[in-house]
Amino acid sequence: METFLKKTVPYGLMHLQTELKHPGAVSARAIIFNKDGDYCLTCGSDKSLRLWNPYKGTLLKTYNGHGYEVLGCDASADNSKVTSCSADRTVVLWDVGTGQVLRKYRGHLSRVNSVRFNSQDGSIIVSGSYDSTVRCWDTRSRSLEAVQILDDAKDSIPTLQVSEHEILTGSVDGYVRLYDLRQGKLTEDCMADPVTSVSFTNDGQCILASTLDSKIRLIDKQNGAVLNTYTGHINKDYKIDSTLLLNDTHIISGSENSSIVIWDLIHAKIAFEFKNAHSSAVYSISRHPSKNYILAASTDSSRLWVTKSFTD
Repeated sequence: METFLKKTVPYGLMHLQTELKHPGAVSARAIIFNKDGDYCLTCGSDKSLRLWNPYKGTLLKTYNGHGYEVLGCDASADNSKVTSCSADRTVVLWDVGTGQVLRKYRGHLSRVNSVRFNSQDGSIIVSGSYDSTVRCWDTRSRSLEAVQILDDAKDSIPTLQVSEHEILTGSVDGYVRLYDLRQGKLTEDCMADPVTSVSFTNDGQCILASTLDSKIRLIDKQNGAVLNTYTGHINKDYKIDSTLLLNDTHIISGSENSSIVIWDLIHAKIAFEFKNAHSSAVYSISRHPSKNYILAASTDSSRLWVTKSFTD
C-alpha cells in the first residue's frame, strides 16, 4: 500500500509538509502540479502514473497502461485530461476521472522523455524523444499519426516546454531550440554541454536552461544573450529540473548531492541551499502556479515543500 508522512518540519526558509511514496522500491521519475495546483501527478518506475492530493498525502487514482517506466506527464488546462510518455515509446492521453486510455500514440523510435499539452485548449500534445525528434499529436483527430515532426536536434531531447505559440526544447547535442509556430521560425542557442532542463520565465521574455556542466543560464529570448549564469549545485550525470519561483525573483533547482538550491535571479547568488533535502539526487522540481509550494522528486520519495519566507 502507498504510504505518506504528513508533517511540518522547519528547515529555515523551507519546511516539509507531506511525503508521497510509490509502493515498495518504486521511485517517481517526475512530478508536476496540475494546472490549478490542487493536485499533482507522479511518473513511476513501476509503469504507473499516479494522481495525488499532495497536501493530505492521499493517492486519488492510478493510471496503468504503459509497458515500461513512465518518464514524463502533463495535465490539460481544464484538468480533465492528462498525458504521459514512457520508455515504451508511446504517448498516452488519459481521462482523469475514469482513468481510461483515450488515445495511445505510437511513432517515436525510442523512449519518450518529455511531454506537454499546448497551453490553450489541450488539443495538441508535444513530445520529445531519445530518437532526437519532437512530435505533435492532435487529440481531436481520429488519426493517431503525428501532425508535425521536428527533427532538427542531433541527439536525444530530454526536456521541452510549450507556450501559446512556441515550442522550447533542450537536447543532449547542447542546443536550446525555440520554435515560433506563428512565424515558422527556428532559433538555436548553443550551450556546449547537454541540456537537461528548459523553461520560460513567467513574463515570457527569457529562457532558463540547465546543462550537464552544473550551470543554469538565463537567456534573452530575443537575441540569445546569456544574461546570468547560476552555479553551486551539481548536475553532471542526470536530468535535473530548474524553474522560476512565482514572481521571477528566484530560481530553484534540484541537485545530484540531494540538495535543493535557490538563487537570486538578478545577482546570481545562492539565496538558500537546503542540504540533504532528500537522501539521493533531486531531479524533478515543480512549482505551484499561484502559491508558495514546491514539489520535488528523488529516488527516495516525492515531497511537498513550502517556501513561505520568500514572499512573506
